[in-house]
Amino acid sequence: MALETNSGTSSARRSRSGSPDLVASNAGTALPYATRSALHLKGLVPSGVEDFSAQEQRALEQLNMKSTSLEKYIFLSWLRTTNINLFYRLVLHNLREIAPVIYTPTVGQACQEYSHIYPFLAPPNAVDGLYIPITEVDNIGEIIQNYKESIAEGDEPEITVITDGSRILGLGDLGMNGMGIPVGKLQLYVAAAGLNPDRCLPIVLDFGTDTQRYLDDPLYLGIRQHRPEDSEFYTAADRVIEALHAAFPSMFIQFEDFSTDHAFGLLERWRNKALCFNDDIQGTGCVILGGFISAVEQAGIPARDQRILFVGAGSAGVGVAKQLVDYFVIEHGIPEEEAKAMFWFVDSRGMVTANRGDRLAEHKVYFARHDNGDAQCKTLEDAVEYVKPTALIGLSTIHKAFSESILARMNDFNQTARPIIFPLSNPETKAECSFEEAMRCTDNRVLFASGTAFPDYTVPETGEVKVPGQGNNMYVFPAIGLGAVLCKPERITDTMVFAVAKALANSLTEDERARGELYPRIERIREVSADLAAALITQAVREGLAQDAQWVARVAQDAGESAVAGAHPDGRFAPGLASEVSKYMWTPAENYEQLRASLPHYHHHPVVASAASAAGKL
Repeated sequence: MALETNSGTSSARRSRSGSPDLVASNAGTALPYATRSALHLKGLVPSGVEDFSAQEQRALEQLNMKSTSLEKYIFLSWLRTTNINLFYRLVLHNLREIAPVIYTPTVGQACQEYSHIYPFLAPPNAVDGLYIPITEVDNIGEIIQNYKESIAEGDEPEITVITDGSRILGLGDLGMNGMGIPVGKLQLYVAAAGLNPDRCLPIVLDFGTDTQRYLDDPLYLGIRQHRPEDSEFYTAADRVIEALHAAFPSMFIQFEDFSTDHAFGLLERWRNKALCFNDDIQGTGCVILGGFISAVEQAGIPARDQRILFVGAGSAGVGVAKQLVDYFVIEHGIPEEEAKAMFWFVDSRGMVTANRGDRLAEHKVYFARHDNGDAQCKTLEDAVEYVKPTALIGLSTIHKAFSESILARMNDFNQTARPIIFPLSNPETKAECSFEEAMRCTDNRVLFASGTAFPDYTVPETGEVKVPGQGNNMYVFPAIGLGAVLCKPERITDTMVFAVAKALANSLTEDERARGELYPRIERIREVSADLAAALITQAVREGLAQDAQWVARVAQDAGESAVAGAHPDGRFAPGLASEVSKYMWTPAENYEQLRASLPHYHHHPVVASAASAAGKL
């Protein structure tokens, strides 16, 4: 009997919204006296009853007392797993300050230290995702069943982020430690686009690591073996994805931070069989395209005259470049071969050419130059002199790759136009240059977007404060996920992603454009996410791929003749559609009554309902 009681208590405790004790913990010091008495909490907590804003003030005070970003990360992780309502109140009201802590750049350090800090991120037995070792793939059904038993009825996941930890940001192979990425990414799905936090599932495929220091680390929590060969990897990964798709057929799957070859391989294997998306390939390309469209409009040079040099030829770089090619083809009517010829790549061996003497990885072949003759640029400096680019885009993970001399040459080449410089590598320790360096070396004329957050820059001569653009995927992937969860398209197409990028460029206010900014202010992220999700839904309906009848009918009714397959992906949507999308965004409760009413399992719990009724609350 004791074992049954303990088991029931444990299961209830793990259920993230179904049990009264967890809702009580989310209410915390805002729990009314009558409910405290009903839940036998009288005398077990301080007597003060306060509102959520007071709790938030206390949490912010504690956060600001932490001396390092990693300490802040640990504090916020514990808060999220013990009081999710307070956590998201804090995040949404302080997004500019907290986003760099729960994701880049701090998440990079957190992943590197994940095995050392894991026990301090959540209470014991808290279920916050799936750890799937390659040695347990044959038991994937049991693993999924265990997860189902840990969640409340009705909380089946509608979105998952999956990584194998093999290429975390610019930090390399972190193995199981990469779990911090799916956890952090899903926090941004909730904060930026209102996905339901109880229906988000982070997953790490613990398929080993080739980083010896983790294999040697006595505190490493992953399996201690090297990574498998490709055939074994794909067999195991496919088994997991097949099982997840069977268990949760409408779940949106985001692949994240896989090695370059596996990132492209998984996307190609699954993009037409399941509702999936790769943020490194499609999301990065989408957000950079949105900023690039705005930059081209402000650069003072015709689109077809752009000469774009990429530094870094991995999955992210090639994914971005292909999105930009689509932009020139679709938006400016430039034939594909001519558009492709506007791009040059530099990798670790120099400029990517078809005749440089090495065997190119498959994903690099599309952009390999055939018009270079005998010219083989071995360094970035040589390539800059050869190409004389109008735009320099970095996804190299090489810190300071854009030296001051290279930035100055970009200024020299673009005296009659504004140079476009996008150092996109994460975290800051991998960024190709800083905003300050780009401003100083281009006479403050640069059109700038980075992958990591940089401080504002004050122009010494005028005192004018310039805000750096941040090509943060947070602008697009949450909206893509929200739109997909709502309209349930059969698949995510390139034209849907293009429509989201266009909507991002369209989302700038007149004031933001007047200040020369390339992205909307982060404080407007939920408004922007609603616009972008509406654009994706509209495009999905136009292509005949949306499966949710409600959204199909709404778009067809509002869009009229434009709701036809193959319609131009212009990123536009019918008036009122974004407002309709906003209604489906999850938001943290403002007070105890909202919290209680938002959780039906708790709302109808007999003890709690009785207490609320006695207090005149029902």
